[in-house]
Amino acid sequence: MSIPAPAAEVSPLGLLPLARTAVDRGSARRVAPDLFEKIRGAAGTRVMYFAQGRTLVRDSVLVLQEPPETGFGEVPVYLGRTLEAAQVPLGTDVVLVTLAEPDPALAVDGAAWVSLRHAATELGALDAGLFVEAAAIANWHAGHTHCPRCGAGTVPEQGGWVRRCPEDGSSHFPRTDPAIIVSVIDAQDRILLGSAAAWPGNRYSTLAGFVEPGESLEAAVIREVEEESGVVVHSPQYLGSQPWPFPCSLMLGFTARAGDSVAQADGVEMSDVRWFSRTDLADAVSSGEITIAGPISIARNLIERWYGGPITEPEANARA
Repeated sequence: MSIPAPAAEVSPLGLLPLARTAVDRGSARRVAPDLFEKIRGAAGTRVMYFAQGRTLVRDSVLVLQEPPETGFGEVPVYLGRTLEAAQVPLGTDVVLVTLAEPDPALAVDGAAWVSLRHAATELGALDAGLFVEAAAIANWHAGHTHCPRCGAGTVPEQGGWVRRCPEDGSSHFPRTDPAIIVSVIDAQDRILLGSAAAWPGNRYSTLAGFVEPGESLEAAVIREVEEESGVVVHSPQYLGSQPWPFPCSLMLGFTARAGDSVAQADGVEMSDVRWFSRTDLADAVSSGEITIAGPISIARNLIERWYGGPITEPEANARA
């Protein structure tokens, strides 16, 4: 049964760049053992090629191609059926085919191999949804080729959404790691941003971290902020989410209030944490003193929600 495309607004953050979709993933259809044989010869089936985190894009539109004459490769994945008419008709079946490296022969008529980070904000809902889905499932297949129980090589089933161990019969499913990300606001209406030790240069963003086993999202917000900055927060409020397939996270956005404004970076994950007023942040960004998270990230949306609108970066610092 088809599912409707999402509404334009789904949360206080709006519809985030990587949360858009217009694809019916067809969980009932993909369990058919002869799925790929049936759709390969269908006139409407299209292939999305993917290699090293990139796919083919032309004029801000994904390039979806006709199926090859024989087979779909070693690990095809059924991405689903389109829910809107774009470069392909409504109801088109799309299959993901992953290559070891980008094939220049496929980049014809102005097409280029482009990463999700660079293309996402320019793509429509259908293409953004396909790209995010493809990146996440391709990353899972690449990192989960063997059974975690016995070490035997697993085989893909159910349209590429399950890997089964032929030795012990166990089935393994794609994983998603939940992570909270939070805009921390103090009594002076300033925002707390941090620079991670692993980041190059002067990049600042909202604080974030993975949810631990047996932990609620709200508890993770309070724990992560205190661990990274020493700031104790309260009243965490959920705002929205989006997938982050680099490689397999789901970012859950919150805002929270700081009990005090004494902040100190932990020196391990964070090299620096700073409070910014709106004027402070605008001046620091416009002067090039700092850069902030790019427009595809939920972090940027959290910052701009607090700020009250878009933040303009120097052209040299703007990132996808």
